Amino acid sequence: MTSTQPPSPPPAQPLAGVRVLDLSRVLAGPWCTQNLADLGADVIKVERPLRDGAGGDDTRGWGPPFLKGRDGQDTAEAAYFLGTNRNKRSITVDIAHPEGQALIRRLVTQCDVFIENFKVGDMARYGLDAATLRATQPGLVYCSITGFGQTGPYRERAGYDYAIQGIGGLMSVTGERDDLPGGGPQKVGVAVADLFTGMYATVAILAALRHRDATGEGQHIDMALLDTQVAMLANLGANYLATGAPPRRAGNAHQNIVPYQVFETADGHLILAVGNDGQFAKFCEIAGVPQFAADPRFARNADRVRNRAVLVPLLAEILRTRTKADWLAALEAAKVPCGAINNLEEVFADPHVKARHMTVPMAHPESDTLRLVASPMKFSGTPVQYRRPPPLLGEHTGEVLEELGWSPEDIGALRDRGVL
Repeated sequence: MTSTQPPSPPPAQPLAGVRVLDLSRVLAGPWCTQNLADLGADVIKVERPLRDGAGGDDTRGWGPPFLKGRDGQDTAEAAYFLGTNRNKRSITVDIAHPEGQALIRRLVTQCDVFIENFKVGDMARYGLDAATLRATQPGLVYCSITGFGQTGPYRERAGYDYAIQGIGGLMSVTGERDDLPGGGPQKVGVAVADLFTGMYATVAILAALRHRDATGEGQHIDMALLDTQVAMLANLGANYLATGAPPRRAGNAHQNIVPYQVFETADGHLILAVGNDGQFAKFCEIAGVPQFAADPRFARNADRVRNRAVLVPLLAEILRTRTKADWLAALEAAKVPCGAINNLEEVFADPHVKARHMTVPMAHPESDTLRLVASPMKFSGTPVQYRRPPPLLGEHTGEVLEELGWSPEDIGALRDRGVL
C-alpha cells in the first residue's frame, strides 16, 4: 500500500537563521560566503547595477567558458562566477548613491554578518565602515577582506592573488630548481591565496558568531591575503624560523621527506609519497632492493633527506623499469602511499570521486545542464543542501527588499532613481 505521508522536511542546517550581507566580489569573499551559504546562511549578494552593459560581480564576465543555454549558445554567466556563488540571492544596489548607502544601512539592521572586500577607506567614504555600522548594531560581525589588511605600510595597495603568491614567498618554493631545465619561480595553478583567505575568513566568522551568541558583542575581522599566504607556508615557514635559511624550490620533491615526489615509469608518471621508514622498507621490497632499507645512508628519513642526491637517481632508474599501472597496483596493495597524476577529465570520471558525490547538478534559469563542484563538507546530521543555483544579476532584488519591508512602489521608485 502506498504511503500518503508527506516526505520529511530536510534537517535544519547549521547556519539556518543567520543572514549575511555580502558586498564582496571575485574570489576570496565569495568563496567565504559560498561556504556560509552551503551551511544554511541566507546570503544576500549585493552587486553593482547594470549600467551601459557592465555591472555585477567582475567574474560574471570572466570567460569563456560560459554556461551554455538551452539553445546551445553561451549565456552571460561565466563558469568562474558559477563556481563560487551558489545558494546566494543577488540584489543590485549602487552604493555610490546616497540612497543606496541608506538602503544598505537599513539592510544591515536585519543581518548578522557583513562582508566586504573594498580597498581600505572605501567603506568609510560611504558610511558603511565597521565603526559606523557597529555603533548602531553592536552585535554585527563585520569582515573586511583586502590584499594587505587594514594596518601596515601596504594597506592601501591593491592585492591580487598572483602578486601575493610572489610577495608572500610561495613562488620562492614552487617550481623546478633553478639549476634544472624549466627552473624558476612558478605560481600555483589555482588562486590559493584567495581560496585560503576565504576559508580562514569562514572560520573567523563562525568563531565571531559563537562569541556574539555568548556575549551579544560583534567584532571587526581584518582578513588579509598576505597574512594568509605567510601563514599557509606552514612547515616551510617553520623551517626558516628554526634555521634562518630560506628554503628553495624543489620542484615536485618534498623539502623534508624522501622519497616524496614524481617519478617517471615505463609509460608515464606517478607520485611516490613515502611518509615513514616502514613505508620505505615496504617500497624497497616491492622494488626488489630490500638492502636499501638497511643501508645506513637511507634507513631513516633524515638519512634519506641528507643523501637525496644519491638515493633519488637510484630509485628513478628502478621505477622506469615497470609500467605505471604495475607500480600503482603493487604499491597500493602494500599500502605504500602513491598516486596517478590525473587531468580534470580523469578526476571527475574517477570512481571514488563519483562515490563521494563531488559534483552536483542544479536547475538554472537559463540552462538545464549546470553541474558544479560539490561542497567537500560531509555532515552526518545536517548535510549541505543545494537550495539555489548561482543567481542572475539582481534576480532577487524585489524579493529581498519586499521581505525586509519595502513595498513594490518603494522598490519601483528606487529603480527609477538609479539606486537599484
